[in-house]
Amino acid sequence: MKNISIINACSDLGLSTDGTNLGPEILTKDINSSNVSSVHTIKKGNFEKDRAKDNKRKNLEGVNEFNSRLYNLEFEILENNEFPLTIGGDHSVAISSALASINHYKNLGIIWLDAHGDFNTFNSTESGNIHGLPLAVVTNYEKESLSNFHNGNFYNFKNTVIVGGRDIDRLEKENLKDAGVTVFSSEDIKKYGAKEILEKAFSIAKNGTDGVHISFDVDLIDPNIAPGVSVPADNGINLEEVYSLIDTVIEHKDIIKSMDIVEYNPLKDENDVTKNITKTIINKVIENF
Repeated sequence: MKNISIINACSDLGLSTDGTNLGPEILTKDINSSNVSSVHTIKKGNFEKDRAKDNKRKNLEGVNEFNSRLYNLEFEILENNEFPLTIGGDHSVAISSALASINHYKNLGIIWLDAHGDFNTFNSTESGNIHGLPLAVVTNYEKESLSNFHNGNFYNFKNTVIVGGRDIDRLEKENLKDAGVTVFSSEDIKKYGAKEILEKAFSIAKNGTDGVHISFDVDLIDPNIAPGVSVPADNGINLEEVYSLIDTVIEHKDIIKSMDIVEYNPLKDENDVTKNITKTIINKVIENF
């Protein structure tokens, strides 16, 4: 069993919509497991969010300040030989978790389970929301401003896989094609099965690396099933497929070095259904890692 350290990454600075900063502490409130050695919480502080639609670098200073603190904590946990399970917060927190992990382990692949590509750059983003850039940042495709606190390697495009992508911007698609990142869509999951697609993703991510970082965004799930997310995308996967993905992740636990579960927004939830699904996912990981 892994010695798990939970990090509540309480930030919603990566997007204009409020609420994802509230998710982590709600999700981890009742966790009581012998597998969890510690629970840490980092909050965004009193940074006033910029919501200007014409600002393509919204909340850059706040995101960087938060992520710098989170990165240092993640790296410290890794240096103590603990497994960091990062609970977000919006997906920009994965800049820190993924980069701290590859700084520690030097050579990792990454699997991004998400409805979105998160592979925009400051030049291609339509919204200016930084939570749409983190995968581009951790692969060093977006080289400007968002990883200055990191002094290690970046993820190789050939070991980077998106699973469940279905809402990807036009210019973002061009970025992904240019970089050569592998993308499996939610339709691929429905057609071939969740386990088969994720096995393919693992074979790509682990090829020639020393392990894999997993980043799971709750908006992978169809919003009719799990409405509690900030940026819902139609035609998502169902619960059977979600739990099959998580079971497959667990089967590969020996090569997984770190993991995120992000983007639960309690302000968008209905009757706690998304909270309960996300807690089930978290508990599955904790009890089986």
